[in-house]
Amino acid sequence: MSIPAPRQTSSYAVIALVAGILGWTLLPFLGSIGGIIFGHMARGEIRRSNGQLDGDGLAVTGLVLGWLSVAMWVLGILAFILFFGGLAWIAALNS
Repeated sequence: MSIPAPRQTSSYAVIALVAGILGWTLLPFLGSIGGIIFGHMARGEIRRSNGQLDGDGLAVTGLVLGWLSVAMWVLGILAFILFFGGLAWIAALNS
């Protein structure tokens, strides 16, 4: 009776998860971009490995964290522009 060898976890998947977490903590924008890029790379590598690699959940988590952070950045910048654009418009009306 032979014991099947354990599957290895994709290094890209681990990097995607770490980068996604860093996108919310220490490296706000760069970590998010890294989580997105490495998450996509990991999912492709896992699909091409024919069951030899594991870690799709890590890759998806890194992708989700990265995309959520980017979405929050976009919404924050949009709110900033709308707020100060509104203030400029009100100031122009009162002049």
